[in-house]
Amino acid sequence: MTPRRVGVVTALLDGTLIAASLLDVWVNVDTEDQLAMACGLLATAGLALRRRLPLLTFVLTLPATLVTDAVFATLAALYTLASHTRRRSVLVVCAAALTISDIVPWHWPPSLEAVGISDSSLLVSLGYAMATAAAPVFLGQLVQARRDLTMRLAEVSAARERERLLTAQSLLAKERAQLAREMHDVVSHQVSLIAVQAGALQVGTRDSEVKDTAAAIRRLSVQTLDELRHMVGVLRASGSRPTELTPQPSLADLPRLVSGSGIETELRTDLPDDLPPTVQRAVYRTVQEALTNVRKHAPGATATVCANHEDGTVHITVTNTAPESPALPLPGGHQGLVGLRQRAELLGGTLRHGPTADGGYELHLAVPARGAWVTG
Repeated sequence: MTPRRVGVVTALLDGTLIAASLLDVWVNVDTEDQLAMACGLLATAGLALRRRLPLLTFVLTLPATLVTDAVFATLAALYTLASHTRRRSVLVVCAAALTISDIVPWHWPPSLEAVGISDSSLLVSLGYAMATAAAPVFLGQLVQARRDLTMRLAEVSAARERERLLTAQSLLAKERAQLAREMHDVVSHQVSLIAVQAGALQVGTRDSEVKDTAAAIRRLSVQTLDELRHMVGVLRASGSRPTELTPQPSLADLPRLVSGSGIETELRTDLPDDLPPTVQRAVYRTVQEALTNVRKHAPGATATVCANHEDGTVHITVTNTAPESPALPLPGGHQGLVGLRQRAELLGGTLRHGPTADGGYELHLAVPARGAWVTG
């Protein structure tokens, strides 16, 4: 229940109690008895303070019980006090005061004959008064115990949820540590060998084309090693401390990406430089994945990268011609395209790809120029 609805329900309940108390005064108090009427109205008005000052409210309602038969306000005040206080001695004193006020007539000195109470019926009246005083006390204590039990159950549920999260984080940390070890011991080792062998080939060959290819292989291997080392550090951190990501690519890195792709590629772009970083990263990753797929699946093909901004939407189209030779069998799980589609959806855009009529392939990304927040 919202706080506003709680406030409305509370106000309605308080209003209902005050109305019931006024009805009790109207039925049980003679309008010509000014003292009794004043005590009854004072008790009714005191109910407005019962949530903030329950003990004071009970004190204000007690005279009405002493001089009149209107006891509704006093019972309501005693119930409120019992449901809020944890001081049992206060409740005993208040219940005793209500009992005495209910059986003692408003005369001094007290006289049983003044109200027609005989010695034989005194015990009955006392028992009835004690039961009347005990009922709101027990009911208030029951409500308080129920409220405390609800709070304890909520605390237990929260503690179990925290324990579940800690267990999940512990398992995730173990998985990350294992993945970091595998990346360091296997992937990093193999990429290091590639870099070393490419460097040896670059130094040992006299063919300029082979030398350039070996240099490109060595440069990409070194760059991959740097990214792997940083990712190993991120995985080993396991969420124990904030870890900065590697510098993320932007539109300014597109020309270098295209020129270093090893593919004859034409880049045409008119994108503004003030696009959000998330959109710039999406553009870069899309072009990067598309050119990687061209290298893997379309040897000898040429590519065209078109990036433009139209009606608040960024369009990226990467098209390649038909391959000039059969593609080498390389491992792949199509996870790159899956990642691109997820990135596009997070930005509120779309990704489509498929073969062209001339045997080539086309990939098209469309995202809002003011995309959502995405990392990586």
